[in-house]
Amino acid sequence: MTAGANTEDAETVLLLGGRSEIGLEIAVRLAPGRRIVLAARRSSDLEQQRTMLTNAGALAVTAVEFDADATDTHADFLAQVARAHGRIDVAVLAFGILGDQARAETDAAHAVAIVHTDYVAQVSILTLLADLMKRQGRGKIAVFSSVAGVRVRRANYVYGSAKAGLDGFASGLGDALHGSGIQLLLVRPGFVIGSMTEGMKPAPMSSTPAQVADAVVRGLQSGATRVWVPRILQPVFFMMRLLPQSIWRRMPR
Repeated sequence: MTAGANTEDAETVLLLGGRSEIGLEIAVRLAPGRRIVLAARRSSDLEQQRTMLTNAGALAVTAVEFDADATDTHADFLAQVARAHGRIDVAVLAFGILGDQARAETDAAHAVAIVHTDYVAQVSILTLLADLMKRQGRGKIAVFSSVAGVRVRRANYVYGSAKAGLDGFASGLGDALHGSGIQLLLVRPGFVIGSMTEGMKPAPMSSTPAQVADAVVRGLQSGATRVWVPRILQPVFFMMRLLPQSIWRRMPR
């Protein structure tokens, strides 16, 4: 679709987490010929991201206010996006927090906050998105689990447990959507070098936001239901599941 095409005929990409490095890399790759909706808190402060996506070829870029933690607002939020932009063709769930594991081990409120953002809020928006897309008759959803949730480690068990719950929920939801015309792509990246992990020593087989985005876009285009980034992590974690607990509990992040 050219820059002069009618935006009413263009697909709409909804990025939930409009400041996410990975999410923006995905949006840049999907931008040409499409409308992009950036959803985030302080949505009036997304001019840099809007310019980035416009320069990448988006036909239109809109910023909308979205508070992932305010789950009671999710239904109205999606209804407003649908009214303003029509069908949501692709939704990317790129919000989340890593949290502070050491703090979460003694601060119950912080532990709950991590689980709320990384699991409860995702379950809420995923449920509503799936229902909306079923009524549309089509759509694609990308949701981020993590290898941290494949087998939870002592070093980051609060974050890992949230990702484990999300992985299970998304796996079941994907099965429930089979045959509906809705694609749910579950992404399992390893350590991603970026602002979220700044100051942390990169783990083996790390990746960058750009590498994760490339894998996600390929998965969306191919109709995949699972993506590991990098791919080598899939057989590695198959073997990791077999490690005795006495060894596993000493594993680093």
